[in-house]
Amino acid sequence: MTDHKADDDEPITPRQEAIVARVQQYGFVAIEALAREFDITPQTVRRDINALCARRLLQRYHGGAGLPPSTENLAYETREGLHADAKRRIADLAATHIPDHAAVAIGLGTTAQAVGLALKGHRGLRAITNNLRVAATLSASDSNEVMLAGGIVRQIDAGVTGESAIDFFRSFRVDYALMSISGIEEDGSLMDFDYHEVRLLQAILASARRRFLLADASKYRRHALIRVANISDFDALFTDRRPSGELARVVADAGVAVYVTDTP
Repeated sequence: MTDHKADDDEPITPRQEAIVARVQQYGFVAIEALAREFDITPQTVRRDINALCARRLLQRYHGGAGLPPSTENLAYETREGLHADAKRRIADLAATHIPDHAAVAIGLGTTAQAVGLALKGHRGLRAITNNLRVAATLSASDSNEVMLAGGIVRQIDAGVTGESAIDFFRSFRVDYALMSISGIEEDGSLMDFDYHEVRLLQAILASARRRFLLADASKYRRHALIRVANISDFDALFTDRRPSGELARVVADAGVAVYVTDTP
């Protein structure tokens, strides 16, 4: 069968998103098993896998698909469309734990963008961010004050990076930090792909009295190259599915509160 290159403008289908979730859960899934689970032909599974591999969401192996290498992240446009509903519900839930007139630090990423939208109804917030999209959302309210980091603007995600952005976060002490991450390993290690972004995340973490981690279940067991922190460094985890296995024990032992969204 001839492989067809995926059109990146085409949205990921619900079935393709479910296939990605299975691979993230088990590490590898066979074509035949996916065909039985979704009641489709193996040829249809292969087309879905080829489309997902073209987006670097999966890695094709003989007889099935596994996780891609842990050295680079997905394109921002791909991440923006992936698990979008879960990210929105997680952000909405976390926003209910942020009072009006709080000082909050918000970083980069698609989940952070959802947080900005979830907080736009709050009043009197003082938001510290290096995310131009979050800054634009929150500054639309006359009652909120937004302080934006200076530095180099990345075109891919409208994020501000560089040493000056790191120094910016280090100069504040905020009530809450709302952070997302690329992957969470079984021992609770929080992982990311970009060394410069990791330093920003660590500066945000150090700036806050209370730290909230926002992560959909696709982040469980997802590997990346660089360690940011441990989940035990956070006060609360907001997610769409409770962690299980060793990670659940680490979370419980650390006393991290877990808040789970309602099933859609």
